[in-house]
Amino acid sequence: MKMSRLVAFSSSLLLGAALALTGAGVANADSSAAAVDYVALGDSYSSGVGAGSYDGSSCKRSSRAYPALWAAANSPSSFDFAACSGARTNDVTGSQLGKLNASTDLVSISIGGNDAGFADVMTTCVLQSEATCLNRIATARAYVDSTLPGRLDSVYSAIRSKAPSAQVVVLGYPRFYQLGGSCIAGLSEKERAAINGASDHLNTATAKRAADHGFTFGDVRTTFTGHEICSSNSWLHSVNWLNIGESYHPTAAGQSGGYLPVFKSAL
Repeated sequence: MKMSRLVAFSSSLLLGAALALTGAGVANADSSAAAVDYVALGDSYSSGVGAGSYDGSSCKRSSRAYPALWAAANSPSSFDFAACSGARTNDVTGSQLGKLNASTDLVSISIGGNDAGFADVMTTCVLQSEATCLNRIATARAYVDSTLPGRLDSVYSAIRSKAPSAQVVVLGYPRFYQLGGSCIAGLSEKERAAINGASDHLNTATAKRAADHGFTFGDVRTTFTGHEICSSNSWLHSVNWLNIGESYHPTAAGQSGGYLPVFKSAL
């Protein structure tokens, strides 16, 4: 199976380190990563909305998104960037799986936030009352409990069916707000805490479904800690009325400093 390519890549890194420590150098390192066939699936957090440097398509795929950054650094034998802004689970199964096959070694994906109504939650909370915001968050959490697990199962099963030997890394979502931070206007602390709690709830559900399918879950909440909205160095866009689509998405720093290290660690 081609999964051995990933094993070979890891082994080559260990061997290279050992040779360096013993003084036995080589003229040209054998980059086994070049043998990896990588497909990046998912929504705007994987396509790189908010990071800029887009490809010109409606999917807003960014060269600064973590899949593109990893591919640029590792030069896999093939890299198919299928993640798309606004994607839901049915979009992945309907239009993003075409490049998966028995030769695929590596798959990454973030999905579920749009199914749970992420955009509508944030719009409701920004424009309406605290009570309305909290009710909308409660509705989203109920959806995560009742409906989302089955939708994730459908996506994950389809991925495994088409790419039976691939390592699959499922990336989660960051918490959006640093509580007690520097924000002096906007949402109340109660709303911010509820939104963070909903993100945690979504991550917990996603991690469980990923684990049940034998996939690796990458939790980005740790790398984003200290870089939430209302922190002194946010890696997330706050509401941007001039470019509303980038609101509440990672910046280029969020992709390179928040998502990429977690993805690399999962490998």
